[in-house]
Amino acid sequence: MRRPFMLAATTEDAMSETKRGGPLAGLKVVEMVGLGPGPFAGMLLADMGADVVGIDRPGGVSINLPHDICRRGKRFIEVDVKTRAGRATVLDEILTADVLIEGNRPGVMERLGLGPEDCWQVNPRLVYGRMTGWGQEGPLAQAAGHDLNYIALAGALHPMGDPGAPPPVPMNLVGDCGGGAMFLAFGVMAAVYEAQRSGKGQVVDAAMVDGASLMMSMFHSLRASGWWVEERGANFLDGGAHFYGCYACSDGLFVSVGAIEKPFMQVLIDKAGLPADWLDKHMDRASWPALKAELAALFATRTQAEWCELLEGSDACFAPVLPFWEAPDHPHALARKAFIRRENVIEPAPAPRFSRTKPDLAK
Repeated sequence: MRRPFMLAATTEDAMSETKRGGPLAGLKVVEMVGLGPGPFAGMLLADMGADVVGIDRPGGVSINLPHDICRRGKRFIEVDVKTRAGRATVLDEILTADVLIEGNRPGVMERLGLGPEDCWQVNPRLVYGRMTGWGQEGPLAQAAGHDLNYIALAGALHPMGDPGAPPPVPMNLVGDCGGGAMFLAFGVMAAVYEAQRSGKGQVVDAAMVDGASLMMSMFHSLRASGWWVEERGANFLDGGAHFYGCYACSDGLFVSVGAIEKPFMQVLIDKAGLPADWLDKHMDRASWPALKAELAALFATRTQAEWCELLEGSDACFAPVLPFWEAPDHPHALARKAFIRRENVIEPAPAPRFSRTKPDLAK
């Protein structure tokens, strides 16, 4: 009887380590527990059915949340990796693992005797995923940093915000989650796929600055094609255009409009009673400020609920701006079961969805 991922573990005992369903059932991941993107990447793998073993340091990490969604679906052991016994415990887990993920500064795991070469001595097929902000080498590799710094250097922060003002501080989605955790999860699974053929593990160097840079690919294309000007707030995807932005309603709540394509803008024009000649000025940058002011004045005449009744579900590319704690109550989220309840707390459900190998949490 084969495990779906026949890499490190080859015994019936190793097979019994995980009984979870999902497309990654049978994959064993050792996670050196830290903060931010590493645990999130581990959760993505655990959500899909992987057996994720978290190596917790004594006393836990610096931020211990009473309810930490990024720990769901995992099992944990507390280990002092600075001791000989602790190192042996981690290597014993690695012996039957397919993947290890860690988020320390370059060189820390090597000093602990748990670097890639150390681990490959006991398990040559191990995929070794490394999550950092700056990467494993380069002049900034040893410097401290956070999401904001990584996306700033990647060029992802500069286009955000109003002209002439400092860029706003976004939530840590672009660097930690998008450019970091998701690229780490993608990278280790690509390496797992390769290891099935070669029988050899490798290091996956996932740097948030690299991932955030790659996420800017479309904007590099737009600039190279002459479709993007350097001035912030003067482009069709950075808030410069009237047809792509957020507007305040009469009740102080907000709505979003993304009618980029002319057919969608035509729907908005028809439903909102806008002048027919607006479509003639759709991509005229010089007209955008005036049109944006007119649209702001129009949206301010009705409540968010009234605009939802008029526009939601149409091709006007419209949605209300909801606080994340209200998103689970929206009819679309309810219909798709986009959120689950665990320990009396509402959490986002695993994503993406699978037609056949459904993860346990998504059933």
